[in-house]
Amino acid sequence: MAIGNPLGFEQTVTAGVVSATGRSLRAATGRLIDDVIQTDAALNPGNSGGPLVDSAGRVIGINTAVIRGAQGICFSVASNTALHVLSQILQHGRVRRASLGVEGAQTEIPRHIARHAGVDQRSGVRVMSVLKGGPAEISEIKSGDLIIALDDGPVLGIDDLLKALDHTRVRRDCKVTLLRRGERRDRYVTPIERI
Repeated sequence: MAIGNPLGFEQTVTAGVVSATGRSLRAATGRLIDDVIQTDAALNPGNSGGPLVDSAGRVIGINTAVIRGAQGICFSVASNTALHVLSQILQHGRVRRASLGVEGAQTEIPRHIARHAGVDQRSGVRVMSVLKGGPAEISEIKSGDLIIALDDGPVLGIDDLLKALDHTRVRRDCKVTLLRRGERRDRYVTPIERI
């Protein structure tokens, strides 16, 4: 059930089913919102910030967004994500994220290169530029390198890399696995806090 004040109608409750969990959603600013619950409980302007509760009355999410023009595609930030964000804000005044000091783009790995390097995945993050004096440059990561894993967790695209670079990796050594000219290499990087 979603509770809120849609369009100014106070204390409104709508019911629906959870269609999916663990979704990712892009904000209007382009920022990635992780661990989102998809529901068909009707949400309208004014529902944002209200709770999404299960049948036992436990808060499982915070109502966040709808897809305009769709019918019944609504999203809530999972309560554990909201709790994490709250604790970060109370502790640091902001949500902390780690940065390698690179700009990148998701890139397909040609099959012959993947086979030669012994890589199963089909894509990674191509390093487009490296921040001067940043962690990647210090660790000799170069433009053109293709990042395929962080601490042995696969990196298929930018979203995977951003999710992996959470607050726990700030100033903590990480192993970055990359392809350079078709050869697999490991680099050890100490990410800084993203500003």
